Amino acid sequence: MNIKKDDLVQIISGKDKGKKGKVLKVINKYSKVVVENVNVVKKHQKPNQQMKEGGIIEQPSPLYACKVMVVCSSCGKPTRIGYKLLDDNKKARYCKKCGEIIDRV
Repeated sequence: MNIKKDDLVQIISGKDKGKKGKVLKVINKYSKVVVENVNVVKKHQKPNQQMKEGGIIEQPSPLYACKVMVVCSSCGKPTRIGYKLLDDNKKARYCKKCGEIIDRV
């Protein structure tokens, strides 16, 4: 999967289409990601040791990684991610639209 934690992503389909957010968690086993303030669901929470008061809490729910695209930091557009080898034989992720290197792997 080409999406990592702390990447800025944009939702490309579903009820939250067009929203942007930071990836909080990546679940490789199920090809899902958790994005902040996207796909928020309400959960009924019973009181326990950590949370003295129960109630209804809101938390982001995972969504499939195929529904998000990484936003390039230089051109600011949602893009596909490519990999290429640098001169020092290290892999780097790059934007397929502008060709700018996003980060080193």
